Amino acid sequence: MSSCAGNYRLNMDPLIINFCPTGMVPTKAHTTHVPVQANEIIEQVHAANELGITVAHLHARDESSRPTHRKEAYFEIVEGLRKHCPDLLICTSLSGRMVSDASLRGEVLALQPDMASLTLSSLNFAQQASVNAPDVIQSLAQMIQEAGAHPELEAFDLGMINGSSRFPVDGCIS
Repeated sequence: MSSCAGNYRLNMDPLIINFCPTGMVPTKAHTTHVPVQANEIIEQVHAANELGITVAHLHARDESSRPTHRKEAYFEIVEGLRKHCPDLLICTSLSGRMVSDASLRGEVLALQPDMASLTLSSLNFAQQASVNAPDVIQSLAQMIQEAGAHPELEAFDLGMINGSSRFPVDGCIS
């Protein structure tokens, strides 16, 4: 078995740095530094963009700072980043932690992000599950393709990668 230790390719061309400033879990109660409001997320992504990130993986919050799938919550973030970081790839979350219905999770695709997250199976987190049934994954993959976006394949363990090789997505992932 070979080891990857010490095999870092720092001169990769192109180097992809995917920045996720918020996530689904952190709140201001956890740390005052986590950006949860649209202007905070835009400012933090803009600062990271100036340092060289290439992708911003976005999670939006509602007016109570709770994670949401609603495109209205993403709108200000996406538009602000397009204005201030025009070369940045925008990836919106299609997470299954809060909502399992594919059509609701995919409504943010109306904002035409460059990418959208596609979690490759269900998984359990400490406080809740992220439910991604095979038919939902397939529906989301199709929706991403129809929106002209690219999937950001999310794998949280080796089993997800192994399972994805057998997952029929009907050509939605290329």
